[in-house]
Order: sequence, then structure tokens, then C-alpha cells
Amino acid sequence: MDNVGKRYNRGWVFRAISDEIQLGDSIAILGPNGSGKSTLLQIISGSVSPSQGEMSYYLEGEALVEEQIYRNITIAAPYLELIEEYTLGEQVAFHFQFKQLAKGVEQSQVPSLLNLEEDKAKPLKQYSSGMLQRVKLGLAILSDTPIVLLDEPATNLDSNGIEWYNKMVGIHTKNRTVIICSNRREEEYHFCNRELIMENYR
Repeated sequence: MDNVGKRYNRGWVFRAISDEIQLGDSIAILGPNGSGKSTLLQIISGSVSPSQGEMSYYLEGEALVEEQIYRNITIAAPYLELIEEYTLGEQVAFHFQFKQLAKGVEQSQVPSLLNLEEDKAKPLKQYSSGMLQRVKLGLAILSDTPIVLLDEPATNLDSNGIEWYNKMVGIHTKNRTVIICSNRREEEYHFCNRELIMENYR
């Protein structure tokens, strides 16, 4: 990430962010609403282009071309939609057409790992907001990608859900890069080894 910035119309959301993220890093992107956390995460994911600066991606020393980026990154965010006509099993099968499942995990195990085994035959439109958040997080965390991006992961989770989230991260993100956006809710990012403060880049 070299001198990356984003503006809308004439106003800069943030600018001049430079950082080198290594495999295995766990980074918390912190700031209030409107500080550009989600925008920066979308730039890192490759779904939004920066207004200035450049993003470069390398895997095992080789530069990735644009169409390879999505294969190596998963993202979970409140604004990303699931296919709510699908059952959980159908959503899982659809997702893992595009991503590899984490090593040692079978698709049949995913509902149980999400604590949703009893609800796996229901269409997602019948799920509560907390259940949908577990699906989003679970699909991202259980994908075999070197980079996991999570935007405000505790959104709609109760205390049991937050405990589940921390357990999933602890088990399934070893030796991966994890980047968390948070409004400074420590239960979302307490395991991160460094922080990026958005207010420093206004």
C-alpha cells in the first residue's frame, strides 16, 4: 500500500496511507463512523480503486495480477448481502464454488461450525440478523485464503456470538493475514498485533 488515498468529489476521506502488510499480520483499522475504515478495507480487497497511490499484492514473492486477487482474499461486512432465498447449505455450496474450503473442514461440517445445524434447511430470509452475521463471518473465516478482511465483525452478535467469533478466529486464522475494521470495540480486535488509526490520515 503506497500513498493510498480516497476522495469523493472534492473531499478527501483519507490520504497518504503507506504500509507493508505481511503474511501472518493481524491489523486493526480503527476510527469513528465516516473515517474511511470500510472504504480502505474495500480498497484492500480490490473492489474499490484508490483516488491516489497504488496497491500491490504478492504471494510467495510473485506479483498477483488483478484477476488473481479475489481468489486470495475473503471479506465479511454488514453491507455485503447473502442470497436470502438460499438455505444455509445452498449458500455454503455456492460460496465454495469460488473459494477453497479450509483444510481439514468438510462442507457438511460448516452448519455445525456456525452453530446453525438445526437451522440449515431454513431459507436465510428467516434468519435473525445475528444468524446472518455468523454466516458471513463463517464463510470468510473458513475460506482457504491468505487474507481475511472483517468489517465490524461483532455487528448484531450477542455475547455468545462474540465468544463464537473469537473462537473461530483463534482456530482458523493462524498463519493468515487478518485485518479488522472496528469502532474501537476491543472484543473485535483484541488479538491484533498492531493498529492503523484513520484519524492520522485525514
